Amino acid sequence: MGLSFKCVTFNQLTLKELYAILALRAEVFVVEQNCPFQDPDGQDLVAWHCLGTSESGQLLAYTRLFDKDVSFAGYASIGRVVTSPSARATGMGKQLMQVSIDYCQQLFGPMPIKIGAQTYLLRFYESLGFVSTGKTYLEDNIPHIKMVMESCI
Repeated sequence: MGLSFKCVTFNQLTLKELYAILALRAEVFVVEQNCPFQDPDGQDLVAWHCLGTSESGQLLAYTRLFDKDVSFAGYASIGRVVTSPSARATGMGKQLMQVSIDYCQQLFGPMPIKIGAQTYLLRFYESLGFVSTGKTYLEDNIPHIKMVMESCI
């Protein structure tokens, strides 16, 4: 399944793209993970949005990217990492993260990237070069852990 990727600012998103992003995030983070939380958190306005779409234009993969010091002091960041349930186990998540890491380097320059990862995905993020930085914590009642990729320096 081939994806086309693009990365744009909030103001460059079309209304249709914004709707698709919010629908995918709600489908996975709110409904699938049974986690009622306020997804639109104000950070979308300052993020870069990485969208992975199918040939038919369906949004199947998404991240939002932040410059240094926006989410974590001294780090760029990747967040709201999500793939459509219909496209799982295809390698799309790894492709999404590789593209997101590349965009971070292009947009923000060489610097470490920090993420807040759901702990059940620890091995997935380690396979990409991220390293755990500490203890687990609860975010919206889901166990998370901070991880850093230093190799982007």
